[in-house]
Amino acid sequence: MAKFTLPSFIMSSLALFLLLNSGGDLKFTNGRVIEDKHYPKTWCIAKPSSNETALSNNIRYVCEHAGINCSILRMACYYPNTLINHASVAMNLYYQANGRNTWNCDFMNSGLITTSDPSYDYCKF
Repeated sequence: MAKFTLPSFIMSSLALFLLLNSGGDLKFTNGRVIEDKHYPKTWCIAKPSSNETALSNNIRYVCEHAGINCSILRMACYYPNTLINHASVAMNLYYQANGRNTWNCDFMNSGLITTSDPSYDYCKF
């Protein structure tokens, strides 16, 4: 008789649930689901309704306190030179670096997850 531990049972159940609801194959690396054609890539952007203080705080947190390299804001993603654009780039850098979990795009309710690639010109999200 096979012996199941609670963590392995939970992971197996989660994998089965995701497989049945995705219609495709799941791939795991170190216990985490990785990208495949059945799971669209997602990005984090700033909500258009966010106020300037929240956007400035998001940029400051990501670029000064979270250890994220935001040099792309001074180069490829400088234009358009708007607060919402710069906040979106910074927020997405944080979101991508931390596993694309919904909570990594909350930013006190000023973040929005999208499946449409917000990249433009030389600024690749």
